[in-house]
Amino acid sequence: MNQVNEVLLRSLTPSVLAILVRRGADFAAAEDAVQDALIEAVRVWPADPPRDAKGWLVTVAWRKFLDATRAEAARRRREDLVDEEPAPGPAPTVDDTLQLYFLCAHPSLTPSSAVALTLRAVGGLTTRQIAQAYLVPEATMAQRISRAKHTVSGVRFDQPGDVATVLRVLYLVFNEGYSGDVDLAAEAIRLTRQLAAAIDHPEVAGLLALMLLHHARRAARTAPDGSLVPLAEQDRGRWDTKSIAEGVEILQAALARDRLGEFQAQAAIAALHADAPAAEETDWVQIVEWYDELARLTDNPVVRLNRAVAVGEADGPRAGLAALAALDDSLPRHTAVAAYLHERDGDLTTAARLYSEAAHKAPNLAERAHLTRQAARLNARRSR
Repeated sequence: MNQVNEVLLRSLTPSVLAILVRRGADFAAAEDAVQDALIEAVRVWPADPPRDAKGWLVTVAWRKFLDATRAEAARRRREDLVDEEPAPGPAPTVDDTLQLYFLCAHPSLTPSSAVALTLRAVGGLTTRQIAQAYLVPEATMAQRISRAKHTVSGVRFDQPGDVATVLRVLYLVFNEGYSGDVDLAAEAIRLTRQLAAAIDHPEVAGLLALMLLHHARRAARTAPDGSLVPLAEQDRGRWDTKSIAEGVEILQAALARDRLGEFQAQAAIAALHADAPAAEETDWVQIVEWYDELARLTDNPVVRLNRAVAVGEADGPRAGLAALAALDDSLPRHTAVAAYLHERDGDLTTAARLYSEAAHKAPNLAERAHLTRQAARLNARRSR
C-alpha cells in the first residue's frame, strides 16, 4: 500500500467506525469489521480504487459486521439489524468521529487503556505500532485494547461526552513523545486538529495551541549525544517558527472568547517562552501571573511547583525558595527545583547535594543523566 492510501485509510477509520456504532454495532464487533474492511481495501484498491473511499469502507465494514452477526447464534438480539442493511452509496455527511473520541475516553477506562483505545480506534494505528510506542509486548497491548473495547461495547451515544476527559487523554498521548516507529507527539497533534475541526470549543483550541508551541521546541531539546538541553540553554534558532506562529494565532482566538481553561493558560505560558528572543528576555512577571490563573483553575501542586520556579526568576531565588517551602517535598521534581534555586542563590554545596538526590529520583535515564551532570558541574566548581 502506498503512503497516500495509508494516510487516507487512517483518516477515514474513525468516522467509519463511528457510523457502524451509531447504526447499532457494539464497539468490539464494529472495530473488528472495520479492520477487516481495511484489509480488503489494501487488497482491492491498488487495482480498483473507489470513487467514494469512505462510502466503500462503510459498505464493506457493515457487510463484514453482518456476516459475523449471522454467524453467531448467541447474538440473535442483533437479527433485526440484518434486515436493515442500507443501500450502497455515498457515506452520510454527518461526522460521528467526535462521539468516538468520547467513547474512547469513557470514565470506566483507565488512562492507559483510554490512550491505547484512542490510538487504535481514532488514530488508526496498529496494535504493533502502539505496543512499540509504549515499549510493551504486542500481546500485552492486544489484551489491553481488547479489554478496553469490551468495556465500552455496551455504552450508547445517548449522553453528551466530557470534552475535558477527551482532552486529558490527548494530552497523555502527546506527552508520551516518541518511541518506536510512531511519533506520538505528532499523532496527538493530528488527532487534536481533527477534534478541533469537529467541535468549536476554546479548550480544544487551547490544547492544540499548547501542543504546537511545545512541539516547536522539539529539535532544540536534545544535544547530538542525546542529552537534555534545558529551555534557557536551547538554540532558539532551531525552534519551528511556523508552528509557534500558528500556535499563538490559535491561542489568541481562543482567549478572545473569554472562557479561560487550563490548556489555554498553559499555552499562554508556552507562548511567552516562545516570544522571548533570548532566555534573559523572558517576561517572567507575566508568566507568574499566568501560573496564578492556572493554579486557580486546577489547584494542581505541580502547577504550584512550576510557579515557584517562575517566582524565582521574576523576584529572585529566595522568593522562589519561599514559594517552594509551602509545597510537599515529595512532589516529582521538587528536589530538582530546590537544587536549581539554591544554585541561583549561590549555595553551591546544597545545590550539588540536591542535584545528586534528584538524579536518584529521576523518572528516566535522560533526566537522571542531566541531573548527575549538574551535580558534577557544581562539585567541580567547588573544588577549584
